[in-house]
Amino acid sequence: MFAGRGAEDFRLSDEQVAHYQEYGYVSGVRLLDDAQVEQLREELARLAGAAHPGHGLFYEYHSNESTNPDTVLFHALGAWRIEPGFHDLLWNPRFIRAAEQLLGGPVRFWHDQLFSKPAKHGGVVAWHQDYSYWTRTKPLAHLT
Repeated sequence: MFAGRGAEDFRLSDEQVAHYQEYGYVSGVRLLDDAQVEQLREELARLAGAAHPGHGLFYEYHSNESTNPDTVLFHALGAWRIEPGFHDLLWNPRFIRAAEQLLGGPVRFWHDQLFSKPAKHGGVVAWHQDYSYWTRTKPLAHLT
């Protein structure tokens, strides 16, 4: 999919990096094409199924963290170990190159996490700043 393309092909603009440095986020960066998004949707549907044979490979798995049927939430860690699309997502050069630019050097994968809820259902994960939970780097230098 990325054959013949180098890291520079996936470089963010200087303006995007400056925006991140000032505001802490970058928007409008297309990391996945439509086929990749569809693959992830299909894989997520399989992973959320209670009978998926790969559930033993999750580090953590909850088929529903809510007791209220109107706030369904599938939550799991370790999808990269089970489905190829989630695996490949972590080494997507569009993501890696952007992350290297925003963090100012090589990147390290800490963990993956899936939160998924049906459309038009309330969520059970409140808005939050991940920096308050992920304080493992000094100085604070990580992306979520």
